[in-house]
Amino acid sequence: MADQDSDLEKTESPSQRKLDKAREEGQVARSRELSTFLVMMAGGAGLWVMGSHFAQSLIEMLHQGLTLDRQLAFNTEQLLPHLRDMSLDMLLVFSPFLLLVLLVAAFSPMLMNGWLFSTKALAPKFSKLDPIAGIARMFSMNSLVELLKAIGKTLIVGTIGAWVVWHNRESVMLLIGEPVTRSIPHLGSLIWWSFAAIMMGMLIIVAIDVPFQLWEHHKKLKMTKEEVRQESKETEGDPQVKGRIRSMQREIARRRMMSAIPTADVVVTNPTHYSVALKYSENKMRAPIVVAKGSHLLAARIKEIAAEHRVPILEAPPLARALHKHTDLGEAIPEALFNAVAEVLAYVYQLKRYQQQGGTMPQMPHELPVPKELDPATQTPKESGSEADNPS
Repeated sequence: MADQDSDLEKTESPSQRKLDKAREEGQVARSRELSTFLVMMAGGAGLWVMGSHFAQSLIEMLHQGLTLDRQLAFNTEQLLPHLRDMSLDMLLVFSPFLLLVLLVAAFSPMLMNGWLFSTKALAPKFSKLDPIAGIARMFSMNSLVELLKAIGKTLIVGTIGAWVVWHNRESVMLLIGEPVTRSIPHLGSLIWWSFAAIMMGMLIIVAIDVPFQLWEHHKKLKMTKEEVRQESKETEGDPQVKGRIRSMQREIARRRMMSAIPTADVVVTNPTHYSVALKYSENKMRAPIVVAKGSHLLAARIKEIAAEHRVPILEAPPLARALHKHTDLGEAIPEALFNAVAEVLAYVYQLKRYQQQGGTMPQMPHELPVPKELDPATQTPKESGSEADNPS
């Protein structure tokens, strides 16, 4: 029972497949504090660079708006067009600033998640209209965390703002008695220092919130052990099904191999442990190839099929062991075995000529030139493994 409970607990890190699926659905880590910080920084930088231009343009617009025009005074139909033109002029003046803030607001989330566009996130979810679920969300742990974050932000920003005002209280009081030409620059300086201090406080909030959002997102996507096993079955396949497929593939390969035995030129045997069927076409092949091979029961079956189709069978234990170990189906024999196989094929061709034309019976080759390093029987048990057992 304890094992079943542990399987249902989300203790496993999310797989890459689950992360990708969540990203497709628009579920990624987001930090509102980071976006707010970047937007405010962009706004402050924009005002710093374009502030003098804005001030000059506003002065000109105020001058035009407060200047009495006799034609407008007696022709009220031109008031609305005049107001429209002034509004468009003001919009054009502030459009670079607005565009800068809009771009930063749109692309700031890319710092955490890169480019992401998902229509699934825009799909309506009627489950969110459930009042019971809504009340549960209001009193959930996530809501409590968001409340604590809001209180923390208020305390940090409020404390910094209060400190700035208290630290510059004398300068603020002096603004009352200063001329307008001096008080405006002085006020601007105080505003900029206050803005910089508040941004430092928000930077602290961002430094805390971004890692927290990444941790929270990772925690939400954690998987149970059962989910990991199920996903493994879906991606890699059920082990039983895979085993069945491999078994069927081996059976198909074995049938294909058996069907190629009648086309072989010779079968070299051990005589009971290994059988290797060879085929050679002088005009089509660079070297003889292995069309079938097997050990024990499969070796006996290869010999039976060869005998049924009158394929010559030659007992050459060292050569059979070397071919079985160092060649695969469809591959050419190793160059080191060319001489030995050449003697075997020469004997086979002489045997076929004798069977067709008569004459002198060819002698079966003995002591074939098989290099000792290729014969498992001449190697140590560590080198040859199980194939060195009973090599006769």
